[in-house]
Amino acid sequence: MSKFFNKYYESLTPYVPGEQPQDKTYIKLNTNESPFPPAYSLNRNFDMELVEGLKFYSDPEVKELKQAIAEYYNLDYSEVIIGNGSDECLYYSFMAFGENGMSFPDITYGFYRVYADINHIKANIIPLKEDFLIDTEDYKNLGTAIIIANPNAPTGLMLSLTEIREILENNKNNVVIIDEAYIDFADESSAVRLIPEYDNLLVIQTFSKSRSLAGARVGFAMGKAELIADLERIKFSTNPYNVNTVSMKMAVEGIKNINYFKENCDKIKANREFVGNELMKLGFEVLASKANFLFARSDKISGIKLYEKLKENGILVRHFNEERIKEFNRITIGSMEDMKILIGKIKVILQE
Repeated sequence: MSKFFNKYYESLTPYVPGEQPQDKTYIKLNTNESPFPPAYSLNRNFDMELVEGLKFYSDPEVKELKQAIAEYYNLDYSEVIIGNGSDECLYYSFMAFGENGMSFPDITYGFYRVYADINHIKANIIPLKEDFLIDTEDYKNLGTAIIIANPNAPTGLMLSLTEIREILENNKNNVVIIDEAYIDFADESSAVRLIPEYDNLLVIQTFSKSRSLAGARVGFAMGKAELIADLERIKFSTNPYNVNTVSMKMAVEGIKNINYFKENCDKIKANREFVGNELMKLGFEVLASKANFLFARSDKISGIKLYEKLKENGILVRHFNEERIKEFNRITIGSMEDMKILIGKIKVILQE
């Protein structure tokens, strides 16, 4: 840390991304990426046209993608904003709506604490129940904005639309943000369908998971036009050209190629069920995840030891050091081939 660094941020604890090691080839099951390629193909003419266009700034309104998302979700164009990944939408949301504080679970996406700290926002951290579920009673009349990852990370558990509606009804004077990075792998409908009813609902999604575009960095938020206008004000005050031209084109393909998207989601769900059943046969406790990952622990081996042994065997999973979840590992659902290799390696490790 230099002597010039702003002292306010000296105690800031940054978010720790999942490992991206370069020392050898791993089966990567640690950052919830898709095992499938994106729904995107270029013919030579379009490719050259796209490259030629990169001499110009990207569209600051990201019109083509915004319109495609609005049509997909049956929203008005004014009810959508595009971000450089959903993380940017989340960051803008903390800035825009966190004046009176932000409430969220103790075990959830790690960036929430960071965004609260860096924006001088008081974090009201609410413990999950012993079974890692959210108690909606804890989220009534809080007097702060609320953010809930649904399905939650790293547990994969989720609230129903009825429960989300209950939280919205009991916090009408504050914004409720539903972070749906993993909603496409769930059987429950998106909270987007509640937007016409509630002016305090903001729903945030991403192209990183179900649409195989983690490297393109495209996310989006949806809500009443007034909420989106608030986020647009912040966006155009910080980073107006926030989504590059290539990423926008790839995301448009991703939202329009519905059949490919649904096929891949169905494959992930099937692979998730397979891995969950196999882990339970080996004595693991596996939470009922609705995301593209599983959260599991075993009384036969510690969480950190299993993580280390799998890494030695060329497989990366995500381990967390927090006391309540240190015996768990989060396992991204990959291809069936990778899942069978994972189960095979775990069987060997448990026999050692």
